[in-house]
Amino acid sequence: MTTTTIPSTLTGTYEIDPAHSRIGFVARHAMVTKVRGSFDDFSGSGHFDAEHPGRSSLELTIRAASVDTRNADRDAHLRGADFLDVERYPMIGFRSTAVEQVDVTRFRVTGDLTIKGVTRPVTVDLEYTGAAVDPFGNQRIGFEGGATVNRKDWGLTWNLALEAGGVLVGEKVHLEFEVSAIRSPSAS
Repeated sequence: MTTTTIPSTLTGTYEIDPAHSRIGFVARHAMVTKVRGSFDDFSGSGHFDAEHPGRSSLELTIRAASVDTRNADRDAHLRGADFLDVERYPMIGFRSTAVEQVDVTRFRVTGDLTIKGVTRPVTVDLEYTGAAVDPFGNQRIGFEGGATVNRKDWGLTWNLALEAGGVLVGEKVHLEFEVSAIRSPSAS
C-alpha cells in the first residue's frame, strides 16, 4: 500500500452533496460523435479512512428517471423499456466491495452496480481532489473519476443498424463522477 498524504483528520462518514456533485455518462452516437448526459437525482454516503483506505466504503442510489441528455425525446427513450425501464426499475445502485489506494491521491473502488435488476461488478478509478471547510463550517472532501462499462452487461441492448454500417448507440459507456461530500456532524 502507498502512504497517503491525505490528512488522517479527514477520516469520517460523509454524505454526497448532490448540489455540488455530478454523476454523468458518455456514449458514442451514430459512430461519429459522443452524447453526454447525467443523472440529476441521486444520493450517497460512505466512510473514508485516510490511514487505512481498505476500510473505506461507498453506497450510491440514483433515480433512473432523472436521466438528462438535454434532449427530451432521447431522455424519454432512455427512460423507456428499450433502455432503463424506469417504471419497473426506478433505481440504479452501487455498493462498494473493496477500496484500494493506487498512489498518493488515486483510489480504485470496486463494487456492485445494479441496473434494471442486474448486478455486475464495476471498478471505478477515483482521484482525491482536495478538502476544505466551507463557509458554513462543513468539512468537505472531493473525488472525481470514472469507469467504462459495456451497457449490454446490464441488458441495455437496444440499437439500430446504420445504413452506412455500424450502429446508432455504442456499447461502451463511460461513467463520470465528480463528487463533493460533507462529513457527518457526529463524525470525527
